[in-house]
Amino acid sequence: MDTLTHPASSPALAGADSAADAARRTALRRMRAVALSLLVFAAVVYAATLGRDGVLGFVNAGAEASMVGAMADWFAVTALFRHPLGLPIPHTALIPKRKDELGRGLEEFVGENFLQEAIIRDRVASAELSRRVGTWAVDRTNARKVVAETMDVAAIALGKVQDHHITDIVEMALVPRFREEPISPILGTFVTEAVRDDLHHGLVDLALEELHGWLINNPDTFAEVLLERAPWWAPDRLNELVTERLHVEAIRWLGDIRQDPRHRARKALDSMLARLGDDLLTNESTQQRAEAFKLRMLDHPQFATTTISLWTAFRNALAGALQDPDGPLAQRLEEEVVAFAKRLLAEPELRARLDGWAADAAVFAVSRYGSELTAVITHTIEKWDGKEASDRIELHVGRDLQFIRINGTIVGGLVGVIIHALTVLVH
Repeated sequence: MDTLTHPASSPALAGADSAADAARRTALRRMRAVALSLLVFAAVVYAATLGRDGVLGFVNAGAEASMVGAMADWFAVTALFRHPLGLPIPHTALIPKRKDELGRGLEEFVGENFLQEAIIRDRVASAELSRRVGTWAVDRTNARKVVAETMDVAAIALGKVQDHHITDIVEMALVPRFREEPISPILGTFVTEAVRDDLHHGLVDLALEELHGWLINNPDTFAEVLLERAPWWAPDRLNELVTERLHVEAIRWLGDIRQDPRHRARKALDSMLARLGDDLLTNESTQQRAEAFKLRMLDHPQFATTTISLWTAFRNALAGALQDPDGPLAQRLEEEVVAFAKRLLAEPELRARLDGWAADAAVFAVSRYGSELTAVITHTIEKWDGKEASDRIELHVGRDLQFIRINGTIVGGLVGVIIHALTVLVH
């Protein structure tokens, strides 16, 4: 009776066992052999004690009941997956016949008992995702892995972006939007806020430093520029002396501005920028000039070319940084990952907030796509033929079901002894 078709006979499964499936199949065969051995043992004992009285009568009754229990439970287990002995007995081979209903029932069970908001939130909260992430990422080895993977993905994504993609974005999305959006309020607010918070001072210092260094290192270029504009009637020696003096004074003047944060030139620049910001916000004439300048820039044929050039320069610089695992970018990202991990471990409020966001994201995903996820169960089972579905399910649960046969044999034998004992007492 255990020589019936087993999962290996399914064409869809033959030769396709994973290591886990092979282990399940071996365990299923072993438990089948145990259950069958008990039945055979009960049959041998029954035959050997048939017609005996006394103690052997109890043994015979127990063996007989064991066989009945073993056969009944074999029938029940087998009827789930196939027709016992190949006979088309009603209400057998339940799984092959009703696999679609089983799939729908399993889909509903998962949706109603697992994909519920309260269950998901409780599970996410108990998982303490942010604490685990912090504990893992605070280790520099793990932080380095995160940075390496992030840089690899970013490099691949950056390589997929072509110049024509940027051109299309600029011409079809950004330029029309820039045309519609007044630029004066944006520039005015930016300039006003920058001056009020002294954000421009760093840029000014950088410009002064670069210009001061250029003047020191390029006196000949400075002289050539001025001599080209010198009066033709002035003696060459006089022009050279004037140029040299201007060069010295320019270096000295820029040096004074660099060293004095309250220099008159700095104050004049602050005043000019403050007035420009105010005019951009309030002066109609300035606003019109700003809008006209914006439109001239957008209509210029070089605008798209310049945008692509800027993008190409940025992409090349970023690509080079992403390809250097020991470069400044990688080191900076690693420091940021470790610092963030330390914050996660030190700030319960931050962990609670992030865990809340994770729970919200999980609930949103389930509420929006949960039905599609659970429908995979039904669709997958519907694609199986009846025998394949039966074989797959039996492969996963058949070993445990063999314990029903084993228990039926043992319990049947005990019940048989009890019934025989009661029969003896009554008579």
